[in-house]
Amino acid sequence: MSLNIPQYYKEVSSRLNRILDTVGLGDDIRWKRINMWIQSEELLSVSFEIRYHFFGSQAEATTTPGLQSDMDSVICESCRVLKDREIWMPGIPTFLIASDENTPPGYAKLEKVNSHRAWPVYNRYDEWLNLDRRGRFVLCNDHHDIKRHDDNCHGPATTSYYGDITADYVFGMRLHAWPDQASQWLTRNRRHDWPSHQTIRLIQETGALLVPVGHKFSQEQHIEWRISISYGEKILVWLFNSTQYRCYILLKMINKSLIKPVVGDNVLSSYHCKTCMFYLIENTPTSIWQPDNLLLCVELCLRLLYNWTESGFCPNYFIPEENMFQCKVYGHVQDQLLCVLGDLLRLEGRYLVGISCDNIGHKLVRNCQIPLIERELQCQDVTRILMTSVRCLFTNLEAAVEFNLKKDSSFETHKLDRYIVRHEPRRSIHNFLWKMHCSFLGSKLASKTLSEETPDQNSLDMAHELLLWGSSSDVASGKLKLAAFHLVQDNFDMSKDVFSEIHKTFNFKITRKGVFSFHTLQAILSENLPTTQLISQYFALPVLYHTSEINCTPKALIPEMFYSTGSDQDNPVKKLFETFVRIDPDVYLYFLEFLCFHRLNSRSHEKAALYNMILIIRDEHIQFEDTALNLLAYCLAQEGRMTIAYSILCRSMKMIKEHNGAKWQIATLINAAFRFLRGG
Repeated sequence: MSLNIPQYYKEVSSRLNRILDTVGLGDDIRWKRINMWIQSEELLSVSFEIRYHFFGSQAEATTTPGLQSDMDSVICESCRVLKDREIWMPGIPTFLIASDENTPPGYAKLEKVNSHRAWPVYNRYDEWLNLDRRGRFVLCNDHHDIKRHDDNCHGPATTSYYGDITADYVFGMRLHAWPDQASQWLTRNRRHDWPSHQTIRLIQETGALLVPVGHKFSQEQHIEWRISISYGEKILVWLFNSTQYRCYILLKMINKSLIKPVVGDNVLSSYHCKTCMFYLIENTPTSIWQPDNLLLCVELCLRLLYNWTESGFCPNYFIPEENMFQCKVYGHVQDQLLCVLGDLLRLEGRYLVGISCDNIGHKLVRNCQIPLIERELQCQDVTRILMTSVRCLFTNLEAAVEFNLKKDSSFETHKLDRYIVRHEPRRSIHNFLWKMHCSFLGSKLASKTLSEETPDQNSLDMAHELLLWGSSSDVASGKLKLAAFHLVQDNFDMSKDVFSEIHKTFNFKITRKGVFSFHTLQAILSENLPTTQLISQYFALPVLYHTSEINCTPKALIPEMFYSTGSDQDNPVKKLFETFVRIDPDVYLYFLEFLCFHRLNSRSHEKAALYNMILIIRDEHIQFEDTALNLLAYCLAQEGRMTIAYSILCRSMKMIKEHNGAKWQIATLINAAFRFLRGG
């Protein structure tokens, strides 16, 4: 079996197996849970003198606390269901399984047989019997009224609540013989000997259940019973090896975390995932189902579900003629499901970090290196912001070229198209976005770790590595986040090293808004650089901080995170930045230098950084003037120049009256003035 498998699949599978062990998916715990439910089944059956059968995720031990699976049980009636009238026995309520050409696959009718003779019952006065199209008296599927006062009924199942446990139970009929509709399953060709012949015979002996629910599109829905080979399904799940077992649970986690929020709760169910597992195991060699292929197996399952969704037909495992997508996957729902599954397949495993069940995604990010999974946590907005920033820069670059064209017709325009975003393939700036995400992830991880009472050094080391990877995204923004990371931990020497590195590259060619001189444009175009390299050498993007990075930023930025949001609500581009603090890179550079040298009590360097910051703010090309003014006022307040700081904050308030972090600083200055007066 030849497969083009990405190199990181095996490493991610290994780490994923270790993570799943921590949420109780080891083989020892699995079998303890299975034995517990087997014993519970026997205990209830003896205690209440009625046969209880447990099925579903709890009985199969294919659930976790995060999946929150309920308990499924079937209570069997004390009557017999026969395939053949010849094995009829007197004195026991008996039904004969029946069907005709109008009965949908996977469903049957129950014809009442006389308890004294092996003849059909003809009793039109029995309220639980009804005539079918062939004139047979068959049992209605709504003849039970067993709900307690605190129960809820949905479909054939009745739900009870026992503390934190939700229990679904249904009354059913037991068919001890193998149903004719599933006869093909016993003899169909199996290339990989799964299940084995012994298992097939065992499942055949368990027979089937008939539960009171009819086909939604049938005209005889009220007298049809669904054939459920639940015993066989439970046996097959018990036979799953460790990889198959974990693959099935991961499939359910992906469905709950990533698919259901998009398509709804009633489209793709755990039963569809289970059926997918059965077909895939039957049609793939055993060598595929190994621990280091766990991610590959999940991908194969998603591919099979995609193919079924595309065709609109999901075959029942035991009765392939029954379409389990009927009444569920069609129209716009089918299109939505196709889009979601297609997106997951294109991500090649990176969707795993989005699994919220049992915090699997977060644990995987903390245990995997980013080159293995190039996916961020909750940074879809970051992607949109970065793309918007890059497009704005290139649009300004195009405008600058057109402006210079009017001055000099010899300007080289044939090299311009490679730098216009609308002509640039998305994959060409993927590397750039990935580096920016590394900075975001590193800062986010550092913030979470530093918020803990005893920070984990391994997590801080990983955050530092992520910030290093992201420091080359553009000229300054990634490096400035790295410098801030060192500064909040009082690593002043490392901060100064980063400052020196930024100063080496932050020269006259750098632009924040795509405004170049004529000669600089000629020089850039003559170098014929790819997009990613162009950004890393000539662009200094704004520094973005999300509120989740609060512990990895200087304290002066904290008011900006909670007050400098919500402005420009009518501007769709600026609205993207609502939850982010935005700072001009050169302003932030000198602000961090001021903080560093202020803490080191280096007065000359401190004053130089403050002077440079003032000069930059005077620059007419500054983008986020209100934030820059607030940071400048903070620095002046640290210098003891309260009056000037207050006037600068008032200037900032005139620019943006609402959602301005200057309010917090003004309140702080007024409070300090009152304390000074009381002390005087």
